[in-house]
Amino acid sequence: MRYTLRQIECLRAVGQYGSIAAAAQALILSASAVSGALNELDRAFNTQLTVRRKAHGVSLTASGEYVLTEGRNLLQLAEDLDAMAAEAGAVLRGRVRIGCYQSLAPTVLVELLDEYLKRYPQVQVDFFAGTQEQIHRKLQAGELDLAVVYDFGMPDGLNQRVLQISEPVVVLPPAHPLAQQPKIALAQLVSEPMILLDVQPSREHTNMLFAAAGLTPWIRYRTTDFEATRSMVARNMGYAILIQRPQGDRSYEGKELAVRGIHPVVSKVRVCLVSPEALRPSRAVAAMHELAVALH
Repeated sequence: MRYTLRQIECLRAVGQYGSIAAAAQALILSASAVSGALNELDRAFNTQLTVRRKAHGVSLTASGEYVLTEGRNLLQLAEDLDAMAAEAGAVLRGRVRIGCYQSLAPTVLVELLDEYLKRYPQVQVDFFAGTQEQIHRKLQAGELDLAVVYDFGMPDGLNQRVLQISEPVVVLPPAHPLAQQPKIALAQLVSEPMILLDVQPSREHTNMLFAAAGLTPWIRYRTTDFEATRSMVARNMGYAILIQRPQGDRSYEGKELAVRGIHPVVSKVRVCLVSPEALRPSRAVAAMHELAVALH
């Protein structure tokens, strides 16, 4: 073979961190060793894989992106082989990197992690909860093996599996006059102050609901935190449209909330398990995928 796995690891680290110095620090190597590994890969593939600029770090060429994608698969196969050889395949080992849209993490992700680690305690699991934009970027960069997200604004190149379907609801303080109704029309809310969960895809979905009905909501407050939104509603500061519904209809402070359906019925939202098409899943990743589907 004209190249080594260590050289591929250097390319992966440079692609992730964007500079030779940062990649060297992550791999506990000298900068000259990382630079030398990149030079050897250029010679092995007879093409330029990186563009190096002193003040601007390192970027990958189109060839570099292709080699990095396939190289990640090689590294994953090597890790699988090590894990299987260590225990003759009897105990599942390895590493799984999973992401989750932040408001889904307390319900979907935590249950999945708990059940998975009970079954496969030898697997190292790293998780990230953030916005969908952050998760999409990490999936495309190869920094996550799979993720739980809503099916809004999905980039190309992802495999999808529906885990559950959620129905948007109106969240009100219990003393609000509209809370006496089992279902609420969006037209009844336009003159009421809204607390908008101002992160994607929640913002996009809420705007879409009102636009489809030909209405414009009165957005009085914007937040970027799911629980802060619910706490503000519980303190009678406005209402919110939310997709995710925790088991208990109480705010983080323990104050009551009134959760009502929307009439007429609006479009539902799918919660999906996604993974990069370009990456071959390891045994540990495949086991988590199967468990997530089984749980939901």
